[in-house]
Amino acid sequence: MKLKLTGLVAALLLTFGVTANAAQDIRIFTTANKDGKITPQMVEKAFSDAGFYITGDNNMNKAFDAKFKKHHHPVYNLMTLHNKKYANKLIAKNVDFALFTPLSMSMYTKAGSTDFSVSSMSAEGIAKITKIPVDDADLVEYMKAVEDVFKKVMPNGKFETVSYKIANPKGDLVQRFEMEMTEQGDAVEDALEDYQSELESGLETLGFVLAGFNKLGEDLAKVGNNKYDFFDAYSICKIPVIFEVSRLHPEAGAFAPCTLYMLKEKGTNTVKMAFPSVYNWLSSIDVNDKASEDILIDAQKKFVDTVNESME
Repeated sequence: MKLKLTGLVAALLLTFGVTANAAQDIRIFTTANKDGKITPQMVEKAFSDAGFYITGDNNMNKAFDAKFKKHHHPVYNLMTLHNKKYANKLIAKNVDFALFTPLSMSMYTKAGSTDFSVSSMSAEGIAKITKIPVDDADLVEYMKAVEDVFKKVMPNGKFETVSYKIANPKGDLVQRFEMEMTEQGDAVEDALEDYQSELESGLETLGFVLAGFNKLGEDLAKVGNNKYDFFDAYSICKIPVIFEVSRLHPEAGAFAPCTLYMLKEKGTNTVKMAFPSVYNWLSSIDVNDKASEDILIDAQKKFVDTVNESME
């Protein structure tokens, strides 16, 4: 098997610019919560009751306290959730929708405030990354389903008016890989298991957390989409990254954990992989302080290097 990395060098040559009055890539739903009655657990249950599968809901303050002996905000959770109904439809239109399986959210109360907020991707942000039209009926319906849960669990809340300066990214919004896998039929499963074991080991050695795993191909096959030998998705994060970035940008949890998908169509010898790059963070929500930018770029470099090394 042989790996090929595409597009990174050329993308790094892009210049940094600002697009005025652009649509926002994330949305933040906020409610007054002086009495503390709204909790991450309530939001999780509301999504579960609405038919979403919760793949993770982590109290990051516990992780921060254990690793750094401090945290930035009184409440900070990262939640990931999945809805097979919408995911199956949208992946069939563009496999890059797998980058949002699961959908990431941060739930937080900022230091010095009692308001409770949940940040997540907007339809515009998803459309920009996946190239699925922002007015696609299934995408609109999916975003409405998420919004309905927000309004049910936080009836006095509303979406904040956000005005980030949407910048032209300095690199590809989606980082892509390809590798050759000549095995076919029953041999594919053994080859995939060997590769994934090596990749997982390399990522964990460098401090990446494998926060979740979805076998999307099995879900697709159940609705008649049988074109893949496999189609898997990892949720991956690195605690020092979200610790640093969330200090000024707790809403950055809309991008974390990120999803790495890998797929192979039946009858082909090519495995395709992709993950949303850190240039989404940098260009979408004004993440421009040096400490945050440095740790994001460093994490991405280590991730790319690990994928390359896993294939040697």
